[in-house]
Amino acid sequence: MNRGPARNPDLHGNVPETWPVALLLIDVINDLDFEGSEAIVRQAPEMASRLAALKKRAKAAKIPVVYINDNFGRWQSDFRRLIEHCLHDGVPGEVLARTLLPEDDDYFVLKPKHSAFFETTLDTLLAYLGAKTLSLTGIAGNICILFSANDAYMRDYNIVVPADCVISNTAEDNDYALQQIEKVLKGDITPSTDLDLEQVIAAATG
Repeated sequence: MNRGPARNPDLHGNVPETWPVALLLIDVINDLDFEGSEAIVRQAPEMASRLAALKKRAKAAKIPVVYINDNFGRWQSDFRRLIEHCLHDGVPGEVLARTLLPEDDDYFVLKPKHSAFFETTLDTLLAYLGAKTLSLTGIAGNICILFSANDAYMRDYNIVVPADCVISNTAEDNDYALQQIEKVLKGDITPSTDLDLEQVIAAATG
């Protein structure tokens, strides 16, 4: 897919590398303080632990990490303020946020709707990174992950969605979303514990 010429070799001096694979963490900096969140809250610590381990492996393999977060309907949202809120205001999502704290060399994108691509800067960032394969993780599997995977597929990205790094309100909803990603979007849903990142990188460069 032709995304146009890269006239500027670096993205305002903020992109230190290009790489064919990117790891996307969707809505993991989240206070989980909403009606009906109990099921997500219960699942979040275990999922966050697995995702933190995957993120560590990804960074060791030089895979860039992109946090993509809802702006919760507030067009003056600030990502760092959201982090502080999740860490210090006694919210249900505190453990999730603490386990998956962004690092200084991570990227972040705010989204107004369900898809990571809709009305965001993600297309521009991924073009400069040179990404061809996207690993989508986070919350919720049957909504934001599935919508984002659909949009990634429409843009001809290869899709990897580690089944154990995605949660939804119910196991049934999560399983259905993963089945759709695998069957319709040709995505790889291998659990993170079995995912060979070097193989994913090799496939993206092949």
